[in-house]
Amino acid sequence: MSPIVEIKDVYKNFGHLEVLKGIDLTVHPSEVIAIIGQSGSGKSTALRCMDRLETFQSGEMIVCGHKLHSPDVDLAALRRDVGIVFQSYNLFPHLTVEQNVTLALRLVKKWNHSEASALAVKVLSTVGLSEKLDAYPEQLSGGQQQRVAIARSMAMDPKLMLFDEVTSALDPKLTGEVLRVIEQLARDGMTMILVTHEMKFAARVADRIIFMHAGRVHETGGPEILTTPQTPELADFIKEV
Repeated sequence: MSPIVEIKDVYKNFGHLEVLKGIDLTVHPSEVIAIIGQSGSGKSTALRCMDRLETFQSGEMIVCGHKLHSPDVDLAALRRDVGIVFQSYNLFPHLTVEQNVTLALRLVKKWNHSEASALAVKVLSTVGLSEKLDAYPEQLSGGQQQRVAIARSMAMDPKLMLFDEVTSALDPKLTGEVLRVIEQLARDGMTMILVTHEMKFAARVADRIIFMHAGRVHETGGPEILTTPQTPELADFIKEV
C-alpha cells in the first residue's frame, strides 16, 4: 500500500529559530507512530505541519495524497482526511456535546440533522459518553471533554488521526480514560501519529517510536528502543522521564 504520510527533508523556521532541520518520515496505513522528545525538539511543530496549521520553508510533505508543499493545496479537503486533537479540548462552550460533534458534519459535509445526530450517538458510544449527549462542556471532566474532542474528529471519518500531547493537562485517572480510547482506535486499525510523553503507553500501542532531538529525527525503531536506546541522547531522555 502507498504511504499515508511522506515527509522528505522538511525544514521549518520561526523567524531566525530553526525548529525542524530536515526531517524525514514515512507512515503506512494502519500504523501507529509515537513521537517522543524533549520540549523544543520540534515534535509538535512537525505534527502541526502535517495538517498545515504550520507552513514549512522547504522540503516535501504528502499527507493522504495532498501535497502540502504545493501553494495550491486544498486545505479543506486535507482537513476532511486528517483529524487532529490537541492538549486543549477546543470545544465550543455554548454548544452541547452532540452539537459539538455534529457541527462539522452539518457545515462541512452538509449532513442533515438526523443523519448527524445518529452518527454522534455512535461515536460518543465508542468513547463511552453516549449518556452525555445533552451536556455542556463545563459539566464534563477534563477526560470527558478530551474524549468528546476525539469523538468529534472520529465523526468526520478521517484517514489519519493526529494527537498532540492530549493527556498532558490531565491527572492520572483521566489520562487512563483517554488512553484507553486511543488504544481501542489502534486496535480498530486507525492510522495515528501521537506526540506523547506517556512512555509506557507508547511502548504498548506504537508500531514505531520516533525520538526527535534538536529538530531532527534522531532515533527510530520499535518499542524496544525505550529499553535499549542506541544513542546517548535517547538514553538521557528516558532517564529524565
